[in-house]
Amino acid sequence: MIFTELVIENFGAYAGKHTINLRPEADGRGPGGLPHERPVQESKGIIQPIILLGGMNGGGKTTLMDAIRLALYGQRARCSTRGNLGYGDFLTQSVNSQAKQVDLTQIQLSFEHIFEGHWQQFKIIRAWQKNPQDGKDSLSIERESRFDSNLEQYWDEYVENILPLGISNLFLFDGEQVKELAELDTPPAAVVEAINNLLGLELAEKLSLDLEVLVNRKRKALANKTQLLTIEETENKLAAKQAEKTKINDKLTELQLQLEQANKKCDRARHKFNQQGGKIASKREQVEAKLKDFNSQLEAKRQELITLASGYLPLKLITPLLSAAVNQAKEELKIQQFKQAQGVLAARDRKLLNYLTSISLPDESISKVEFFIDQENKQIANSIENEAASFLHLTELELQQLIIKTQDILPLQTKSTENVIQQLQQLEAEKERTESQLAIAASPEDYQQLLQAVENTQQEVSNCKALYQIEQEKSAQLDREIERIQQELNRKLKNYSDEAIDNINDEHIIKTSAKVQKTLKLFKEKLTLKKLNKLETEVKDCFLYLLHKSNLINRVTIDSDRFKLELYDHQGQLFPKQRLSAGEKQLLAIAFLWGLARVSGRNLPIAIDTPLGRLDSSHRHNLVERYFPSASHQVILLSTDTEIGEKEVKLLREQDAIAHEYLLKYNPEKRQTTVEKGYFW
Repeated sequence: MIFTELVIENFGAYAGKHTINLRPEADGRGPGGLPHERPVQESKGIIQPIILLGGMNGGGKTTLMDAIRLALYGQRARCSTRGNLGYGDFLTQSVNSQAKQVDLTQIQLSFEHIFEGHWQQFKIIRAWQKNPQDGKDSLSIERESRFDSNLEQYWDEYVENILPLGISNLFLFDGEQVKELAELDTPPAAVVEAINNLLGLELAEKLSLDLEVLVNRKRKALANKTQLLTIEETENKLAAKQAEKTKINDKLTELQLQLEQANKKCDRARHKFNQQGGKIASKREQVEAKLKDFNSQLEAKRQELITLASGYLPLKLITPLLSAAVNQAKEELKIQQFKQAQGVLAARDRKLLNYLTSISLPDESISKVEFFIDQENKQIANSIENEAASFLHLTELELQQLIIKTQDILPLQTKSTENVIQQLQQLEAEKERTESQLAIAASPEDYQQLLQAVENTQQEVSNCKALYQIEQEKSAQLDREIERIQQELNRKLKNYSDEAIDNINDEHIIKTSAKVQKTLKLFKEKLTLKKLNKLETEVKDCFLYLLHKSNLINRVTIDSDRFKLELYDHQGQLFPKQRLSAGEKQLLAIAFLWGLARVSGRNLPIAIDTPLGRLDSSHRHNLVERYFPSASHQVILLSTDTEIGEKEVKLLREQDAIAHEYLLKYNPEKRQTTVEKGYFW
């Protein structure tokens, strides 16, 4: 089966007529990933599977999914906005608010499917106006561009052969469904029923029940009047209990929907609580205490700066003058030393010259020594002559103190000041961030309203869960009563038939049916094991392929009663599901759905609403790269800009996996959505 086109007119937020091409285009190449069978039409190659539709929250993505469900199943469709509404009220509610009373609301879903041995074109057309007559829409079915009245009359039966309603949620699902499946130890009852239908396990059970009905008819035909009354009384009890069970099942479905809606309301209330500053407001005292602490630390640092400024730190402003003063003082001390040494040096020079003369040194050599001494004395005299430029008159001790203060103490205080300033800046930045948090915190009145809204939705969820559990217990109790009454009925019929059956053919049917039922029971057990063994392998392979961790688990087992899934490591030890991260649990849930689709052998399209909202970047990459291009021959993705973002859509384009891209643009002023070609980027 391949969806080829969806046309919606005046439906939900879509005013006017909008056409979306859903056909996966042939490109002669297959996307990478696990191998799988794809339906290939005459003269068509392997297809680009993905049709990508982008839209912001509230922009009409779920409405498109509802349109597909409504087109296929009509009154039986499980649409997101129907709730407890009757079908006629739901159709009226679904009409676009801008549409006139006489305007037609219409959904057309075209698809291709094998009919009478070859591919044929089908188109489902559902149309209605506000307050539709008899609370119904009009249904038309085209096959090969011609209206087919026979298909229109028996459409509900025919669509069950193509995409049965019971398994539709395994192919048309959303991220919330995956999240729920990921968190539960065992699949919910609706999913278990869908799995039985998908794997064909319900056929043997149905045949066994049909045989039971046949046997009961034969036994009833032979019962006398008294026994017949007893049997009929027991049958009436059984029918009443079964009718009561049907009502409870309907109520369970309704409560399940209410619980899902309550969970969504609770999530929205929590999101609003956090977004509008409720979370910060709940910690206002801690934040204010933190702010007060910052102010205290800032004041302490400022006092520390004042203390530093009262010491030698201001001298930093005249560092060049201080350096010049040190140099000047050194020169002045040198001059003083020269003056003190001048007389001593003159006496020494005279002794030296007398000594040289006494040792009969040549006159030429003595003249050279005299010249050298004369030059040295002139240099000392010149230095002494500069004494007039002296003005500091520091002693050697005072000079040493000046050097210590300017070259040792002042740099240390400068470094300390820089550290204090840096700490002060960090504290001011943290204070600003804290003040910003406090500024966006909800006021006490708003906080109470936001908190009350969260508590109300949490209470609503708790109430829904409690009601659901009560009905589940009633359902289980009824199952036990039905089984007891059925056993009682069988015993009465059997007791009578053992004594009164004289018709050989009827006796043969009854006895043979018992053998057939045993055979069917054995057949169902073996079929279940065979299917589950294959499903276990497929789920494991799909999970490891998506996870990209070949050594995480070695084996997957699935319970045959409730389809509980368990993981085992390479040492054969149970690998608790709780050890998986939230992202890994969701990949496991997707692998479970993928494995079911592969084992079923049904080539059906897959449509996913909000597929990546709760995955981190690494798991999101694996899903985009490995699952979407390989999940089916046709994958319809309805995503926000934060799920399949610029990086993810680039990856899908590089894989040549996208056939069409559309953008659902919502105008909040007109409260309308338009469909445009292209994506966010």
